[in-house]
Amino acid sequence: PPRSTLFPYTTLFRSVELFYPDLAAAKAFYQDVFGLTVDREDDTSVSFVIGELLVILLTMDAGRELVEPLPVADPGAGVRACFTIGVPDVDALCRDMAERGIQPVNGPGARPWGPRAVYFADPGGYVYEFVGHNRA
Repeated sequence: PPRSTLFPYTTLFRSVELFYPDLAAAKAFYQDVFGLTVDREDDTSVSFVIGELLVILLTMDAGRELVEPLPVADPGAGVRACFTIGVPDVDALCRDMAERGIQPVNGPGARPWGPRAVYFADPGGYVYEFVGHNRA
C-alpha cells in the first residue's frame, strides 16, 4: 500500500501530553521513579525532557481544553496507554521499584515473543512496560 502523506512527519514526534487528576502526585512519580528534573511548571502543567521527547503532564481540566469536544477519560475507566522502556535487567528494576514502594501491575515474566517484561502504573493510570534484554 502507498505511504501516507503524513509519514515524513510521524518521525518528528516531539512531545506527549498526559492528563492527571492529581498533578502533584504525577510530578512526584516522574521525579522519584525516573529521576527527572522539571523543565517547566505552572498551575496546570509540569514538563520533563526525556532524551529529545518533551513529556507534558497536565491537569484534567487543561487536558479537556485541548481535546474538546472529545471527552477526557477518568483514570478509573481503564488503561489508556502503555509506554515501553528498554532496561538492561527487569528483575533489578523490580527490586528498585519495590524499594520505592511501587508494585507491578503485571509481571515480571517472559512475554510470548521472548523478552522479560514488567508493568507499572503511574498515578494517572498510564502503564509503563519495562522490557529487558535478560530472558526468563
